[in-house]
Amino acid sequence: MRVVCFGSLNQDVAFDVDRRADWGETIIARSMAVACGGKGANQAVAAARLGEVPVLMVGRVGRDGAGASLRAALSTAGVVDVVAEDPEAPSGSAFILRGPGGENAIVVASGANECASLVDLEPVATAHEPTVLLLQLEVPVAVVASAIEMGASRGWHVVLNAAPVRPGVDARLLRSVDTLVVNEVEASQLAGIEVGDVADAASAARVLLRDGPRRVAVTLGARGAVLVGETSAWHAHAPAVAVVDTTAAGDGFVGALAVSIAEAMPDDRALAFAVAAGSLATTRAGAQPSLPARGEARELAASVRVDELAPSSVPAGELPM
Repeated sequence: MRVVCFGSLNQDVAFDVDRRADWGETIIARSMAVACGGKGANQAVAAARLGEVPVLMVGRVGRDGAGASLRAALSTAGVVDVVAEDPEAPSGSAFILRGPGGENAIVVASGANECASLVDLEPVATAHEPTVLLLQLEVPVAVVASAIEMGASRGWHVVLNAAPVRPGVDARLLRSVDTLVVNEVEASQLAGIEVGDVADAASAARVLLRDGPRRVAVTLGARGAVLVGETSAWHAHAPAVAVVDTTAAGDGFVGALAVSIAEAMPDDRALAFAVAAGSLATTRAGAQPSLPARGEARELAASVRVDELAPSSVPAGELPM
């Protein structure tokens, strides 16, 4: 089994600030750091650090210094580089404001990520090997839709982290997804249910099951995450950690979940492992620098409390939109 991640690579420029600036206002940052990021690359690095299966990264960067750095970081993390260089577009960039409580606000300039194409996946599509295909939405939605269909036609397990939610994310896109991962905001947007607690998250997940995914995971920050399938539902409580930076928490969770699929973990332990990885990623600054190693995630996962949720009294097909 292998994990193939098709998605974005960005150079992250992070500023530590006391608050966000208003329009027309200039504020002074306490510090600044440059690191490698992008949801696709972050999740590939997370999977490589957390698992014992081959991880391949497919995407695009520019022919610039940032692109070279992004590819070097993949190699250092043990990710197989299947990244193309775009002849015209610059590498993607993300500008991150980090607040004193670890929360963040992010602006992304997509650059070469918007030029990603299904052609980029062709070098890995010919191998007859069980595959977890890991996708996000920082490359064009139409390309993601084609990648989903390609993966489904080959019998791959398709994982879609629907982040950020973009126009075109609908039931047609989701029908061939095996595992859908969203945070509480994304779950609210896609399911039409305001997600304020664990019960709301489980309800939103059951709505989204109507669109075709076999499982839906909803991350809830300090309240952990839920994982809902057709016949089971679980809630993993987030362990208490000292939060420094939440930038890569979701990517740590998704990378760990991809590893759990490749290693055929039971759903409850897979959720505990993913929540542990996401929690550990909040304890260090930066995106890829914060992603944990397998040993520390497994150790923390052993202490994560996982509850089985009562089945919904309303079948998923009858839940309101």
